[in-house]
Amino acid sequence: MTSQQDLAQLFRSLHTPGSPLLLANAWDLASARLVADAGARALATTSAGVAWGLGTADGNQVDVDQVVALVTRIAAAVDVPVSADIESGFGADPAGVAGTVTRIVAAGAVGVNIEDAHSEPVSPLRPTAEQAARIAAARAAADASGVPLFVNARVDTYLLGVGDPATRLRETLTRARAYVDAGADGVFVPGVTELAVVAELAEAIDAPLNVLAGPGAPSAAELAKAGAARISLGSSMASAAYGVVQRATRELLTSGTYEAIADGVGYGELNALMQ
Repeated sequence: MTSQQDLAQLFRSLHTPGSPLLLANAWDLASARLVADAGARALATTSAGVAWGLGTADGNQVDVDQVVALVTRIAAAVDVPVSADIESGFGADPAGVAGTVTRIVAAGAVGVNIEDAHSEPVSPLRPTAEQAARIAAARAAADASGVPLFVNARVDTYLLGVGDPATRLRETLTRARAYVDAGADGVFVPGVTELAVVAELAEAIDAPLNVLAGPGAPSAAELAKAGAARISLGSSMASAAYGVVQRATRELLTSGTYEAIADGVGYGELNALMQ
């Protein structure tokens, strides 16, 4: 078996501007095995998909013990590097974030996403210095584990529409630089796929840039040309899967037909993957 240290080094090497790591985000064991079986070089969890699958809303509401247990099972079930989305770190303070990271590394992950959005009503984002301290705590915990964990710092300025367009880029870069200085290995800026902005971010941030893609976004090749080093699908795959459930149920109850489930993974194929 490949060691966790080797998987971590491999995961780091896959973040190449112009030739990005493409991540189809999984949310349970079956989706993880399907992603790996399809040929993905690595996989990442989606916090929203994980929360929904566990019967909880997204947004730092899921039980961290359940997240750790799921990451443990996924990492043991696939042969590719696994990065875990740990929302804002599941900790009230930097020490709490460090504790979460220690547990996630022990679960077998070689990467984490940590976001600067939080659920406090005062502002949608944590103050930059406060978030940088949380990133630094994650870095220290990872280093103490002996595993070169890839810490991906998520900046939610664009996703949440923080500030006006004229100041949003500047705020994004200020936060990104502070997080990299605190020990982040990469920067994730969801909510922006405009190629000119992606190119500006990639040029100005001294770390691999991760963007979130989906229907309507430029192709992976176009985002790669703009400088993206990592492209994620986020919660959209989980949403699409649940969309099939919704459409199939409505079709069954209204027309009594079954076309919505026509293109499912074959029983034998999926069952064999789960052996």
